[in-house]
Parts: sequence; structure tokens; C-alpha cells
Amino acid sequence: MTNTDEITNQLKSLLETLRACDDPHRATAEWKQAFNLLKKTDLPANTVANVVAMRGVERLEELIETLAGPPETAEEDRPDAETCRAALVAFRKRLKLTRLDDESRIDSRNHLSKGQASEINCITPPVEWPVEVWRELARQGKLRALGKGFYELAE
Repeated sequence: MTNTDEITNQLKSLLETLRACDDPHRATAEWKQAFNLLKKTDLPANTVANVVAMRGVERLEELIETLAGPPETAEEDRPDAETCRAALVAFRKRLKLTRLDDESRIDSRNHLSKGQASEINCITPPVEWPVEVWRELARQGKLRALGKGFYELAE
């Protein structure tokens, strides 16, 4: 069990405790525990602070679901190798074009391209393929999911 799994399990038990309270907004000790656990994750600090400050039980549940990640798909529901290969080729091409577009950007002071290498490492994948394809490529280790629909090459 990874550290994130342990934190997720602890947060789920805290969520059950908060739901059992008459007034979850007054459960200060539980919210403090939840805040300390959420700080150990990769979630944005301002999102964590907002959820704990507002003491939103539903929002806490959404954060826990985000930490848990997407449910594992059954073997027969996974996209085939050819679809994954074609999607990965399209992803690489889209990333390359996005980087080229960034490198050829013209600013207001210099009317020539800026001539710097692009710092873009992640993009939202092409919409021509379903989300399951991108999740499968991330599961295979070819892409890395960064959250909010962004992926980067794992290489």
C-alpha cells in the first residue's frame, strides 16, 4: 500500500466521522486532521485550504475521490494496443506542434521570434480519443497524468 493509499484511507474514515457528526462544521479536531493529511498530498495548497476553511464535506469527498484516482478498468474494457499506439503518436505530434507554436511566438518588443526553446512539457490530449485511452497509456507508463486533464510524456 502506497503512502497516498494510506492517506486516502485515513481521509475516508475521517469523512465518515464528519458525516456522523450532528454539525460537521464544528468538528474542529477532525478538520485539523484532514488538513494535515491533505497537506501531505500533491493537491494544490489553495484548494486544500479552501475546502478545510469552508468545511465542505462534499468538497472533501471530491478531493478524496481525486486522490483515489480513476477506478481500474476491466481487462476487456481496455483499449487495444493499436488504438493506444495511434493515440500516442497523435499525442506526440500535438505536443510537438504546441512547442513549435510557443517557440515561434512574437512579443511586442521584438518582432522576430523569441528563439528560445519551449518550456511546455504537458498538454491536454487530443479529443479524438476517449479518456480511457489516455488512462491506459498512463497505466502502461508511457504518459504521466498530472491532473485536470493534463498529461506529459513519461520518457
